[in-house]
Amino acid sequence: MGNNDTDIGTEELAHLEMISTIVYQLTRNRTPEQIKAGGFQDYFINHTTGIYPADASGEPFSALTIDVAGDPITDLHEDLAAEQKARTTYDNILRYAEDPDVRDPIKFLRQREVVHYQRFGEALRIATDHLDSKNFYAMNPAFDKKA
Repeated sequence: MGNNDTDIGTEELAHLEMISTIVYQLTRNRTPEQIKAGGFQDYFINHTTGIYPADASGEPFSALTIDVAGDPITDLHEDLAAEQKARTTYDNILRYAEDPDVRDPIKFLRQREVVHYQRFGEALRIATDHLDSKNFYAMNPAFDKKA
């Protein structure tokens, strides 16, 4: 399970790089008029065409969005939810994007999120197979002593 998490984490950083590249390519040659007409002026004033990780509403990325409890079951459910949220975001982008140079990499990234979801699902199954089913949610066998 550990290598799977590392591999997926590394790939997620590559996803960030791909999205950043798309944003840069879409904004690098814009005129001031185009920047303003596209509603990009607030971002541009602070960052020009530099890539600053923020969500669609402009909220900057924060490590607070990454939640870890130290419990394998809890953390795998968090991972599963994160993959689904990413897939939903890509679905929403695909509803609006018309440029194939945007759509094609987004479709690729969406598919990778589906694969990640499947891998985390497999990891959850493996983890739950090793738990005492009577204590499924009552204890963390990695930390708690048997009752």
